[in-house]
Amino acid sequence: MTLLHTALSWNFVLVTALCASLLAQLIKVLLNLFTFHRFIAERIWGAGGMPSSHSATVCAMVVATGRYCGVSSSQFAIAAVLSIIVMYDAMGVRYETGEQAKLLNRMFSEWVDQGAASFPFLGGKKLKEMVGHTPIEVLTGAVLGIALGFAMPMV
Repeated sequence: MTLLHTALSWNFVLVTALCASLLAQLIKVLLNLFTFHRFIAERIWGAGGMPSSHSATVCAMVVATGRYCGVSSSQFAIAAVLSIIVMYDAMGVRYETGEQAKLLNRMFSEWVDQGAASFPFLGGKKLKEMVGHTPIEVLTGAVLGIALGFAMPMV
């Protein structure tokens, strides 16, 4: 029995969800490597970007729960509702937070360039701009999670 089969027999739903998350993060690293021609370590664990690992994780969880517990189970209902909340949040609140961070970073930079007061409370740091997802990033993550949820072998 392989390590994956052993893990899946321990907790099929959890292992499927974690595999989807890891696969999405790996795809982010590879896409950034091909796009920017350099390794960006933050993409291994960072939020935001293509595809949404949050969406991949929760959609894999929903499919695995449906396969393991049945689509009429309470566990499936909880997983489905949770996935909707997570994906909505990724596209809504967290995406807007990133847009606000971009604007604030630009404002701080322009103020400093114009000789205005410096901002010592920032310590020279910029706000993180990539925290949310566009709808296509969420959709791509969801498709990835659904596909992996169906592809994982039931043991």
